[in-house]
Amino acid sequence: MALSLNIGKCTLLGNYRENNEDAIDVKQFPDMSICIVADGMGGQAAGEIASKRAIEVVPRELRKSLSPTIDAEDAVTIVRKAVVQANEEILTMGSLDRDLKNMGTTIVMAVWRKGSELFISNLGDSRAYLVRGGVIEQLTVDHNLAQALVENKTISAAEAKEHRFRNVLWKYLGSKEVGDGPDVRVVPIRPGDKFILCSDGLSGPVPDNQLLSFVQEHPDVQECAEALGQLALDNGSRDNVSCILIEVVEAA
Repeated sequence: MALSLNIGKCTLLGNYRENNEDAIDVKQFPDMSICIVADGMGGQAAGEIASKRAIEVVPRELRKSLSPTIDAEDAVTIVRKAVVQANEEILTMGSLDRDLKNMGTTIVMAVWRKGSELFISNLGDSRAYLVRGGVIEQLTVDHNLAQALVENKTISAAEAKEHRFRNVLWKYLGSKEVGDGPDVRVVPIRPGDKFILCSDGLSGPVPDNQLLSFVQEHPDVQECAEALGQLALDNGSRDNVSCILIEVVEAA
């Protein structure tokens, strides 16, 4: 069965920020689709610069090396290397310009090669979700100190949602902890699947069950993406809000 993707996207300044440090990108080529959400940090314009560099470098590197004939294992390696390259370029920019010294950005991405699988990866606390069969599943792991405490069994997952360290990231683009690159999850896809890529400006104020019901109630992906952004603001988000919504359908 041939598959295709319908994609909607939205990024909003929000009600409390002077500039939008989020950056989103959707690139659809004949042989590949690349979707990225990046949430910059670092003060002043630095976060905005970091997130924009992330969405420039990763697709550039993927287009160099990721062909449809490469097997899934090698594709995972290529995705990881693309993120590592973005990290190196952001670190270099920070080392050369004092105003950019502490800049960084989260990243969450989905890569599709006209097949039956999607490659999902993230750094930081921008997330990917899968909505399938009336259930929502978080596909990524947050790289913040609260989640690290959960994994160490110091606190519960419920406590992590309100923990004072939930917004303190230990791994992101622009950090030395990236190492050999992020984990990459290979997700088999089928018609009817919907994937949400989002910054924490959305996932923070909108709980998973509300995300699920909202996506189910809004079938048009572009209208849904825009409405999700507004929902986050209505729920009191104090951050920039960005999301990409991907729907898997049978190809015409």
